[in-house]
Amino acid sequence: MIYLIMGVSGSGKTTIGQALSQEFGCAFYDADDFHPPENITKMSQGIPLNDSDRLPWLNAIKLVINQHQEENKNAVITCSALKQSYRDLLEENTTDIIWIYLKGNHETILNRLQQRSKHFMKENMLISQFKTLEEPENAVIIDVNLSVKEILQEIIEQTYAKIESNKDF
Repeated sequence: MIYLIMGVSGSGKTTIGQALSQEFGCAFYDADDFHPPENITKMSQGIPLNDSDRLPWLNAIKLVINQHQEENKNAVITCSALKQSYRDLLEENTTDIIWIYLKGNHETILNRLQQRSKHFMKENMLISQFKTLEEPENAVIIDVNLSVKEILQEIIEQTYAKIESNKDF
């Protein structure tokens, strides 16, 4: 199973992804680590990425997904995946993917961004992320205001419920 944790910057993807990978005893990948240097430079300057900038990044993440599926290994991957077209690319020719959407409002996420340091994503770019965001219809949706423990419990409960009912993800 591949667990893809999505949401805007500051929604808690890395924190939840690391905790979930520990809970499941599987590999963890942070999509931020797959950005080419040019993307990080742009974002560090407060310049939002466009679809052309994102394509090499998404393709690098897709390779990780494919590798884990070929080896029949579980993984937790964080990726903003704000547009449905990005999610479609990541899902292409794959199975057993569960999307987890960390959902929060602008005020909550902005407050979180203002509290963190040493990250290339600047808070002024949050508005562009919310404008770009196309909320998923096929995801486990989690409120970011819950504690990490509560979020993990919600993910586990909702994921198993979906698997048991054999619904599409």
